[in-house]
Order: sequence, then C-alpha cells, then structure tokens
Amino acid sequence: MIRQFLAMVWALPSAAVFGLAAEKAPAPAQGTHKPAVLVEAESFRDRGGWVIDQQSIDKMGSAYLLAHGLGKPVKDAATTVRLPAPGTYRVWVRTWNWVSPWNAPGAPGRFQVLLNGEPLKETFGKQGDAWGWQGGRKVRVAQRQVTLALHDLTGFDGRCDAIAFTAGDAAAPPNELKQLAAFRRQCLGLPDEPPLEGTFDLVVTGGGVAGICTAVTAARLGLRVALIQDRPVLGGNSSSEIGVGASGLTNVPPFPQIGHLVRELGQTGDERRLKVVRAESKVRLFRNMHVYEVHARNGRIASVTARHIVRATEHRFAGRLFADCTGDGTVGFLAGAHWRMGREGRDQTGEPKAPQKADNVKMGSTLHWRSEDVGRKSPFPDCPWALRLDANSCTRSMRTFQSPFYWETGFRRDAASETERIRDYMLRAIFGNWGFLKNRSGIRARYATRRLTWVGYVLGKRESRRLLGDVILTGVDIRRKKAYEDACLTSTWGIDLHTPHADNTRHFPGREFISRGSGLAKKNVEIYPIPYRCLYSRNIDNLFMAGRNISVTHVALGQVRVQNTTGMMGEVVGRAAWICREHNALPRDVYKMHLAELKELLGRPAKHTE
Repeated sequence: MIRQFLAMVWALPSAAVFGLAAEKAPAPAQGTHKPAVLVEAESFRDRGGWVIDQQSIDKMGSAYLLAHGLGKPVKDAATTVRLPAPGTYRVWVRTWNWVSPWNAPGAPGRFQVLLNGEPLKETFGKQGDAWGWQGGRKVRVAQRQVTLALHDLTGFDGRCDAIAFTAGDAAAPPNELKQLAAFRRQCLGLPDEPPLEGTFDLVVTGGGVAGICTAVTAARLGLRVALIQDRPVLGGNSSSEIGVGASGLTNVPPFPQIGHLVRELGQTGDERRLKVVRAESKVRLFRNMHVYEVHARNGRIASVTARHIVRATEHRFAGRLFADCTGDGTVGFLAGAHWRMGREGRDQTGEPKAPQKADNVKMGSTLHWRSEDVGRKSPFPDCPWALRLDANSCTRSMRTFQSPFYWETGFRRDAASETERIRDYMLRAIFGNWGFLKNRSGIRARYATRRLTWVGYVLGKRESRRLLGDVILTGVDIRRKKAYEDACLTSTWGIDLHTPHADNTRHFPGREFISRGSGLAKKNVEIYPIPYRCLYSRNIDNLFMAGRNISVTHVALGQVRVQNTTGMMGEVVGRAAWICREHNALPRDVYKMHLAELKELLGRPAKHTE
C-alpha cells in the first residue's frame, strides 16, 4: 500500500517542512524526491496558544498540537510552508473528534485550517472515532510559499497532528502506524540510521525527580551521563505541568546521607531543577526527546533511540548502563524486561490488601485544576459533550489553589498505552462538573464570579508497568519489617492505595473519576528500608530502575511511589552505577560482590571523585 501511495504522488520533489525559526530541517540528499509535503503541527514556527502533547506518541507516531483553552479559543498557530511549485494540491489534516469514544453529543474540539489567511471549507475535529486523515479537497496555490494557520473555534482541546499536501488525485496518506511511520520518514528526509549522540557510562531515560537524582548523582561521581526527557521541563509529576507536591521524608536511617540531592531540588520549581542539572558538566541533557526504540541483544541494552517531539529528528544514545526512570517502564518494556501491571492476587502474595485473585485494576491518574474569584460574572458553557452531573453526583469544590488528589480516573485502563483516553475522560469530568456548578446547580450563585484559571493536560500517573528485579517487595515485607541485607533507602509513607470512591461508583460504575486513599493517616505511616535488588532488572543485565516502576507489588507501590522516595532511589542508583564502572560490573554484581562498598558509598555524600 505504501509503495502504491508513493508512486501516485512521486511527482512532488519536496523537502521536509518543519517551520522552525532557529532549527533547520535536515536537507534531503541531492537528486532525491519526496512523495508529499508533510507539515508536523508541533513544528509550527509560532504555536500561538496551542500546546504540544507528546503523551500518546507511542500509539500514534508523533506528538500533536492541542488547543487547551478552558473554553476560550486559543491564539492561532501559524507557520510558512514552501511547496515544490505553484499548482493544485490536496490538503489533508490528521485529527479526530476526541469525545467520540463515549458517543457524546457535539464536537468540542473544532478548528479551521487557514491557507494564506483563508479557511479551508471543512471544519476539522467534528468527525472520526480515531485519529485519521480528513479533508482532501483540492486547492489552487499561485505561489510556492504559503502560510498555514490552525484557528481554534472552541478552546476545548481541539487537536491536530499533521497537515499533508499531495499531488493530483492521490489518496489520503497512510494511517496504519507502521505505514504512517514510513511515510513520515520519507517525507521528512530522515536518515535510515539515526545519528549517534554519543556513548555514555549511563543513559537515563525520564527527567522526573528519580531521573534527575540518578543522573546528577552519577555525574557528581564522575560518570558521563545522558539524561533524556520527553517534555520541555524537568520534574515529572512535580513539574509545573502536572503540579503534584513532593511527599515523603528524606535523610533517614540507615543511610541518612541519602536525600541531600532531593532536598537540593526542592519541592517545586522547574528552573531550580534545570539549574541543578545544568551545573553538572558530565550530564548532557536532552529535553523534548521521546525514547521509542531499544536495541538489546542477549539480555543487554546497547542503545536507545529517541525522537525529538518538535523537530521529529531521531537520535541514538549508546551506553554501558541504562536507567529506566520513565514511570511507565518504557525502556524496560521495549527491551523485553519482565514486568507486571495491575494487582497481584492474595493467593500469590498473601497481602491482606490484595484482591483474592489478580486483576487489572490500578491506581488512577490525576489532572489538577484551579479556579479564582475574578470579582465579576464569569460565564462558562454547559458542555453537553462532557459528563452529565446533577446535585447528587457533582463534587462541590472551588479550589483556589489546586484540586485535591482524589480527582482521579483510569483505574481499569492501561496508563502506559491509553493515556489520551484517560486524560480526555478526566477533562470531560472536570468540565462537566464545573459546567453543572456554574449553570444548573442550586448553588450556582456562589460560582457566578469564579473562573477556571488552570486545568492540567499532562496526566499525573500513579501506576502502570512495574519492572521485576531479583526482589519483588511486597506489602507483607513492609508490614512485617522484613530485613534485607541490601536495604539502601528508607520509605516513609503509608501503604496508600487509591481506589474508586463508593459514592462515585454508584453514579458512574466502571467510569469513576473520584477516588479515596488509604494509609494517609499518621498512624498508618510505615518506615521501611527498600532493598537494592528492587532497583535493577532481573533479566536485562545492564538496566537499573528508579521511580514508580521499580520491582514491587501493587500493594507495596502504595508506599514507595511518592516523589521524595523515588528521588532517593535515584541517589542509590547513581552510586551503584559508579561501582559498576569502577569494577567493570553489572547491577547484579553490585549486590553479589560489592555490597559492602555500596553501603560505604551510601554513607557519604555523592561528591565528584575526579
């Protein structure tokens, strides 16, 4: 199919179109021809009020632009495109109606595409129950250079992946993921082999608190480190994009030196974290890079390949050691590491908090939101496409600062592969609840002058894949204070498992968006040292883990997942990586042959040794 498509549109000798002011697209080899002009929306020169969403890149092949305006149309995104020649082209737009999975009425994400300031006849975002190419009308272009703009009509999360110009009567570009990837590579002139960015002592994927602490600790001990993060900011769940506060104590026995770096990063502040990372000359930071491919052989990773979420360029990172700090266990999953998702059964683990039999229920994901009193009437539409709530099912909240943790959903969804659907359902819940309070509730007068000021669009995830190590820590281990000789960092949280709230289940069975937590009371706090053997893969020899994807059961994850604790995991992994380099060892060897040295290193600050 792809060959047939390429043959139909072979006449277009176009270079890739990126529309970037400072960063140029790679030039195609002389004498080659391109099948179409492909404009990736995320590469628009001026994104206006649209934002880049990369959370579903594994499922759809690239990032996309999102019009996240909280009900007010966002400023146009605009760029300039150079076509091969004046003439007639078909214009295709990859988008969809994002509320279609729920058969919801209307289409909140409507937008127009403007060509040289004039809208195409179609309104996009109105149709389609999945991502796909829409449009295809012929347009006559009198000049080679044209302007493109995305004009949002609603402010309710319209989305555009790409725009393609094809010749004559060519069919729509391919939409199946593998064929679409080949089409993108052909249009964008990407080389067959991604360039090598370097060979590192340690390659860290994931720039949350765990990833930062892993990279910086290793660098301070003299390792050459690559830190790859798929967002423009560092911090993960505690970044400004998600807004979760860091919890858990630091600097506690048996190794009170562990936690200094977590404290150095602070509770909040994107710039503060970036400054800490940039201060380390041995850390090369790669932001906006999404790892999508892992090259592994005989149980060892040789390199990972990442795609830049703005430029669409591809880059390879080789190393001797790798650390998966993605939260979703992405690197381990792609490498073939053993993993679990969901709840183990009580028959497997003996954990009283586990269900009798294993299932796929998980802790959910959160979007935070805020409102403020603006001192005048502030209207908000009723949103018929959102969840329909009433006086019994709504949540009465104003949230001047931040919505509480219990706005949570996706309990029965795959948080690694269904991110867009989980996020979109939570948007429907937030907007539906706010629309009811503002327009139809008996207390709407109280909300008349309140306005939504911020709603997140990047999910704060609690649980997805867990990579398995030589020890799988259980809730029984924690409660019984099982002593492991390789105990290395101490968690200080309750076994806090989030489940759907019974009242919300009564109104939205199987579709809950409000949760309840357990183990938050001070009396339920468990002080427990986590064994080192939870921090490396049992079947991928050179893979460390730090974060919520370490080797624990679902129940144990309820305690170890908070960010100060995951940051301390990174401080341990960074030290273990230094031992691996010094002794030409692997993560498992640190436990088997160098445990005393690891403990000695855990007992002192991680300062540069060179």
